Amino acid sequence: MDLLNGPWRRELARLPWGVVLLISAIAGFGTMVLYSAGGGSLDPWALKHGVRFAILLVGALALAMLPPERWLALAWPIYFTLLLALVGVELVGAVKGGSQRWLNLGFMEFQPSEMMKLAIILAMARYFQYVPKGYESKPDVLLPALAIIAMPVGLVMLQPDLGTALSIMFGGIVVMFLAGVRLWLFGAAIAGVGALLPVAWNLLHDYQRKRVLIFLDPESDPRGAGYHITQSKIAIGSGGLSGKGFLQGTQSHLDYLPELHTDFAFATMAEEWGLMGGLFVIILYGLVLAWGIRTAVNAGSQFQRLLALGLMSTLFFYLAINMMMVMGLAPVVGIPLPLISWGGSSMMTVMILLSLVMGVARANRPNRD
Repeated sequence: MDLLNGPWRRELARLPWGVVLLISAIAGFGTMVLYSAGGGSLDPWALKHGVRFAILLVGALALAMLPPERWLALAWPIYFTLLLALVGVELVGAVKGGSQRWLNLGFMEFQPSEMMKLAIILAMARYFQYVPKGYESKPDVLLPALAIIAMPVGLVMLQPDLGTALSIMFGGIVVMFLAGVRLWLFGAAIAGVGALLPVAWNLLHDYQRKRVLIFLDPESDPRGAGYHITQSKIAIGSGGLSGKGFLQGTQSHLDYLPELHTDFAFATMAEEWGLMGGLFVIILYGLVLAWGIRTAVNAGSQFQRLLALGLMSTLFFYLAINMMMVMGLAPVVGIPLPLISWGGSSMMTVMILLSLVMGVARANRPNRD
């Protein structure tokens, strides 16, 4: 009892409880969306979603109590362990839905690529922590940094998992940009990628090429490959300003909308809650992102700043790609909406992401006692 009234109480008070309330509100709203997606039943998704969030929230708060210096020391071990796990996936990984992404650990199936989305931020922040100012754009600094990104991206592309590979690449490149790598180098890289697009197109799998073509013209195959995007746009558009009402969605309840509880959960929500529901989710996540940026600005070291900004950029990537995807503004790449879509691995990734940023916020918050 004395511990709770002493140091532990002070440390707990330094946690960003306002953000905890924000993410709890998002997850609670997600539970309502999944309740509706399940036909007005807690099974099979809503109850498990809520319980899973509660358990992971406790774990996230515990991780947030660790000082950022601990993550600095663990950055390389975590990165290389997950890199070896990705190699293991290629050798002995379980195949589901035509993709080889999971390692069977006996008591659970583990997807290393999900955790690599965070590990790449840790590794790159750790790497640039010790790069002297002004040396960020030197070739002997850039080449190892690019190798750190390229190894996991290449292994994930072999699974194949384009969405996760893009997430890992995005996180690593954002940290390079934030660390001070010169802007013209990114411009040159974009030009180089543009020149290699025909080669990249030929390296894509048939279903990946089809996704890009359907993104460009979903009406060309409205009952086949374009069905997902077409039905999603119908659901969102039919919601109007205030929606059809809770449990009143027709596209979802009449089974027109595929993957209504995972990739297209935003469309399920928008049909019943309309533009107002969509703005509610965007505003809540906007507040979380603003908090993360403020945390990075107040960070006490280069590592903490890059870690917080890199993780917040990754969270923004999840949000932007999912919302653009369901509205037909991006190809379908299988990125769920954080804390709202059904999925244990994705929720765990997001909660660990938030816990790391909460740890940075706690470490730099003044002790008022």
